[in-house]
Amino acid sequence: MFRNEQPQDKDYFDFLMDEANHPFTGWDFSHITATRRMVEGALSWSYSSKILMRLRQIQSLLDMGTGGGEFLSSLHPLPEHTCATEGYAPNVPIARQRLEPLGVKVYEVSDPHCQPFAENEFDLVINRHEYYDPQEVMRVLKAGHQFITQQVGGSNDVELLQM
Repeated sequence: MFRNEQPQDKDYFDFLMDEANHPFTGWDFSHITATRRMVEGALSWSYSSKILMRLRQIQSLLDMGTGGGEFLSSLHPLPEHTCATEGYAPNVPIARQRLEPLGVKVYEVSDPHCQPFAENEFDLVINRHEYYDPQEVMRVLKAGHQFITQQVGGSNDVELLQM
């Protein structure tokens, strides 16, 4: 212990170290959402609702930047032809383990400007917080079909950064 450190300070420090060292895989934030240390505010629209409304009307779906597949695996029923991409290599085996039993083919994609899909392959392309190339989205999306995305910008949470 440091010279002026109280026992409860050491307990708190140990607690913080345990939290900092807690394992993190994919995009599974349940460790901090379950304790309400992270919450999402209400939006005027729901990303998942927009997608769920369309699932029964499509035969093919691409989830760009699936992370560990947590969100995609929560959608039911998935179209028979469903694919997912992930650019962060440590997430790829996590996504495959979660999604392949559901019939989803997971692709590791390091270049968002070169998707491994045919032109006009998908009825719906979804993307939550992943960089995308609009030209590639248009190339793989069937004409007249939809791209749904939820993005964050460089000025999101700027107040926290200024603290």
